[in-house]
Amino acid sequence: MVADVKRPPRFSPLTRRRLANFRANKRGFWSLCIFVVVFALTLIAEFIANDKPLVIHYQDEFYFPVVKAYAETEFGGVFEVEADYREHEVQALIEDQGGWIIWPLIPFSYNTIDYYLPGPAPYPPSPEHWFGTDNMGKDVTAQLIYGARLSFVFGIVLTFFSSIIGVCAGGAQGYFGGKFDLIAQRFVEIWAGLPILFILIILAGIVESNVFWLLGILVAFSWMALVGVVRVEFLRARNFQYVTAARALGASDLRIMARHVLPNAMVATLTFLPFILTGSITLLTSLDFLGFGLPSDSPSLGRLLAQGRTNMHAPWLGLTTFFTLAFMLTLLIFTGEAVRDAFDPRKDV
Repeated sequence: MVADVKRPPRFSPLTRRRLANFRANKRGFWSLCIFVVVFALTLIAEFIANDKPLVIHYQDEFYFPVVKAYAETEFGGVFEVEADYREHEVQALIEDQGGWIIWPLIPFSYNTIDYYLPGPAPYPPSPEHWFGTDNMGKDVTAQLIYGARLSFVFGIVLTFFSSIIGVCAGGAQGYFGGKFDLIAQRFVEIWAGLPILFILIILAGIVESNVFWLLGILVAFSWMALVGVVRVEFLRARNFQYVTAARALGASDLRIMARHVLPNAMVATLTFLPFILTGSITLLTSLDFLGFGLPSDSPSLGRLLAQGRTNMHAPWLGLTTFFTLAFMLTLLIFTGEAVRDAFDPRKDV
């Protein structure tokens, strides 16, 4: 007797219609596909742009410096520190023994200083540096790849935590209503009126800047984007008949909010998420541009824009960063528009 095979859960007709509406929007659908591909490529940035070789063959053995550090003495050198593979002496040690090196597509990391530039930095675009270098001799292409990855990841994490707090706060306001809603609304208005830039400037002089500190500050002020939308959805749905029936059957408020009311609010939440992600990336870039963002040793698109402003004789610095940001944000906006149209209730009929 053949055992029954469990079939994967099928989407509801409404969900299938929304997915079809999203795919029908060619501009938004292909924007999402391109964004996913670009984001995936930035996640493996170390294998695309790095000053360490991908593979080294030396004395019949294989070495993988991109994933493991090797001392210079491993290749016949004299220093017991990690080998600097860009030095001609280290390359000669490997090649003299019949070895060979496979470099990444871009043989520079975001913090690699090219000491062999044929001219002063910032150096214009060339076959070795596709988009030139900055004023310290660092490759702009590598900084764009690593900076885009950091912006993507930072924006996604910021959007995730801000959305959770915003949905919880807006849901509680809308479900309980009354005095709780009134007091919470006044708190949100006061909190939203605080000057976040001035607070960051003050804290920058007190606390040493790092990724987690900046993320915590921005989450504390970014969660209000979804409060109004979720609050309205909970206010509208809390008196529906199935919610009233669940309350009469003794279901707890938390269960009613999570199982019966939240799914209605998630429709509006999902349509806003791409736009919130766009705002998060723009906010991080703006803070880095002003000098109040991430630490100076981290890859940053905003810091590249600032270098373009101070080095007007090197237009490749500002132009490449501007077009990179414009491309990224355009993809997210087109995706957000497609998601919004897919969840449009007028198209669910």
